[in-house]
Amino acid sequence: MVDLLVGGAALVATMDDQRREVAGGWVGITDGIVTAVGSGPEPAAGRRIDASGCLVTPGLVNTHHHMWQNLTRAYTPMTSETFLGWLGALYPLWEQLDEEAVASSTWMAMAELAASGCTTTSDHLYLQPQRCGSFFEAQVEAAMTTGMRFTACRGSVDRSQRDGALPPDSIAQATDDILADSERVIAKYHDPSPTSKLRVALAPHSLHAASNELMIGSAELAARTGVRLHTHIAADPTDDDVALERFGRRPIEWLESVGWVTDRTWVAHCIFPSEAEIARLGAAGVGVAHCATACLLMGIGIGPMIDLSAAGSPVGLGVDGSSNSDSSSMWLEARMALLANRFRGGPAAIGARGILEMATIGGAACLGRAGEIGVLAPGACGDLAVWPLDDLAHAGAVSDPIEAWLRCGPTAPRHVVVGGESLVDGGVLVAPSLDARLRDHRRIATRLQAP
Repeated sequence: MVDLLVGGAALVATMDDQRREVAGGWVGITDGIVTAVGSGPEPAAGRRIDASGCLVTPGLVNTHHHMWQNLTRAYTPMTSETFLGWLGALYPLWEQLDEEAVASSTWMAMAELAASGCTTTSDHLYLQPQRCGSFFEAQVEAAMTTGMRFTACRGSVDRSQRDGALPPDSIAQATDDILADSERVIAKYHDPSPTSKLRVALAPHSLHAASNELMIGSAELAARTGVRLHTHIAADPTDDDVALERFGRRPIEWLESVGWVTDRTWVAHCIFPSEAEIARLGAAGVGVAHCATACLLMGIGIGPMIDLSAAGSPVGLGVDGSSNSDSSSMWLEARMALLANRFRGGPAAIGARGILEMATIGGAACLGRAGEIGVLAPGACGDLAVWPLDDLAHAGAVSDPIEAWLRCGPTAPRHVVVGGESLVDGGVLVAPSLDARLRDHRRIATRLQAP
């Protein structure tokens, strides 16, 4: 007897160590944990989800986001600005955020992620205006109402315009204050258990907006408390110039000099590493959040993700901020990653299975949760997505369910489950007061963008 049975699937893609694909498969979940995956006769169940004609995958894992940005989605200046110019145009709007805005944007981003098959997400929230209460805590409280698993990044900026960096002075904090608050929120919120729904990571913004003292202090605190580290690196061609001017070394060399080239770290973007740097990152097990949509939309390019993976770096997918990717859809991000990497490396470079690995086990490894999430195997968290293959978009796609899942579409999951509980049921988001939340979000977005 299991609590929940997801049965009758056309295919279950387990993403386990053997990458088993079970035709006519089922998944059993009890007490929020996967207890069995099989085919043939189904065990008795307290509740059953019919996955007939569907592909069942582990829940997708989002490794990089800036959730507040959905309040300034498709903002006009990005149509003609460089990446740094675009940031400069948006910072004055983001300075107006308050705790209500952070909570609303967090809930909306996580609902959108769930509706796209995502069951675990991180967020890189580095804004903390000095006039406001804790944005981190406002975000955590909102996230915990969604039912998803969350890695909350305590982001930070200690270099701003007064130091020659881009972020406004109002969001910069003193280094000692950042480190003290980081230690406080780790003690209060971080849950390292295998079924945790809330973990904390430390996330100084970048080499542009973080001092050496902040980076070193964060690395030491993370090692002492057992949390992970996250930052942007090699995300724009200007990173090389800034790193050479400030530190006399390239970005990855700088990252190594402050103690961050370790398997405790995952970085966002990593578009411009050299061959030697790829080897160093891979040997150390540094994870990479691949954000193809944002990088292409901003005209920056696609990094060597396949080379990084081959060198030993876990590579996950990240939807990035909704002001430079416009969507919090993990399915759209996976689809873009397939197209972008095949354009960069040729049609044999990667297929849908390789992208599914990034979206599941790769993301789990980036977040330090390998074996816990991103896989359907006994003992793993009971998180999964059920994808229809019998609709109009998939007509004729009968030879390979996994290729069909990503190459056809657009598609959305019919069911999404976290710890045995449904977040999407019959293609409908299971969430109270969605219309009211949308109205509140629009009111806040309109206020921020008012001329």
